[in-house]
Amino acid sequence: MKSSMPLLLLFSFISLFTLLIVLSKTTPYSLSLSSSSTPSPSNQIRPRLKIYVADLPRSFNYGLLDQYWSLSAPDSRINADPDAELRASLVASRRNGPLPYPENPLIKQYSAEYWLLGDLETPARSRAVSSVVERVYDWRNADVVFVPFFATLSAEMELGWGRKGGFLKKEGNGDYRRQRDVVDRIRSSDAWKRSGGRDHVFVLTDPVAMWHVRAAISPAVLLTVDFGGWYKLDTKESQSNTSHMIQHTQVSLLKDVIVPYAHLLPRLHLLEDQPRSILLYFKGAKHRHRGGLVREKLWDVLLNERDVVMEEGFPNATGREQSIKGMRSSEFCLHPAGDTPTSCRLFDAILSLCIPVIVSDNIELPFEGMVDYSNFAIFVSVNNALQPGWLAGYLRNFSKYQKDGFRRNMSSVQHIFEYDNGSPGGIGPVSSDGAVNNIWRKVYQKLPMIKEAIIREKRKPDGVSTPLRCHCM
Repeated sequence: MKSSMPLLLLFSFISLFTLLIVLSKTTPYSLSLSSSSTPSPSNQIRPRLKIYVADLPRSFNYGLLDQYWSLSAPDSRINADPDAELRASLVASRRNGPLPYPENPLIKQYSAEYWLLGDLETPARSRAVSSVVERVYDWRNADVVFVPFFATLSAEMELGWGRKGGFLKKEGNGDYRRQRDVVDRIRSSDAWKRSGGRDHVFVLTDPVAMWHVRAAISPAVLLTVDFGGWYKLDTKESQSNTSHMIQHTQVSLLKDVIVPYAHLLPRLHLLEDQPRSILLYFKGAKHRHRGGLVREKLWDVLLNERDVVMEEGFPNATGREQSIKGMRSSEFCLHPAGDTPTSCRLFDAILSLCIPVIVSDNIELPFEGMVDYSNFAIFVSVNNALQPGWLAGYLRNFSKYQKDGFRRNMSSVQHIFEYDNGSPGGIGPVSSDGAVNNIWRKVYQKLPMIKEAIIREKRKPDGVSTPLRCHCM
């Protein structure tokens, strides 16, 4: 019995020594697992969307900015040049490289095309962490093909500096020539032929962007601010002020992405917020067309309500300071439908911490599924809003506690609607959770449906068309 004790002690010592060796080798691995359980910023934004930028001449994007900044006459629609001072500065400095996007509010509100291309033009080393996109240089390796056409800037220059009434016509229309050229180039490419255009991405934030050729690009993923601008007008219809929607199969929430307008008023942080003395505020045009006819009726209902301010005029072309003051002094900001169901006014309200009151039955909003608008905005049906006294009374019933909660929630999502990356020419790292990255995330969500639609189309025998129910993809 005594002789067995030393052997037992020796065996125990050897076992303990072996265990220590094993632990010394496994502990670092265990620590590395625990440390990786908290993802790094680069891990949080993966997987990446692989994008190929279609081959288009510079004249279709940054070259249009060259043209814009060389204009000498003001925008005929507002008889003023909000960019006059900046234009003179750019001429004096003889700036080289990418130019800024216009400050003209009629154009700036649609500037998503500029910021999205700027992200793709940013060198990979600069955007390795912040962007959810990986730019590839062979279309065969891409998830989607981005079409780098500043369609909004092209359309707006024709509207503001072209011949009056010429936008609807093709002859002598510089925007139409560019639209047609882009479509011919893109549709003749091998990338388009592979997918029928279903994996191509067009930025059409202006309701009239690529207006003449929309049927030709309808299979693609369209980035739009809403679907309200998708009207088909011919000369007779426009003269009689009637319209009908183009086929619903050309736009769809299944394949397309609703993106935010660029806000035109500066951001108000929650800690900067001051007491608000106005119940409800609106500044804009009283008279609108189509779905916006409700605005005129709503105006008449609210005009004489106590603590409600209704001001005529485009709020961001003139009276910018008054708009800032009005939105920051009001508990609620009215957002009725205009020519289209939405406008940049909604995002100005969010950045001003003014609780949006949305009276637009057909509105579509950006980043739904990522953002719950009911946490910071109030949705009211047109029928209820038009009842005399109803809307003001409804808003007065919200307690201070409820309104403070709306504003806290609003402050937590303001950054999601910001495009500007603070870099010259828009080329530089984007915010990891700003508008650009969230747009790319929404496009990424479309990939399974895009792939399914491409495969479905490939199996069709010659002469057999895709059923109408499938045209949304």
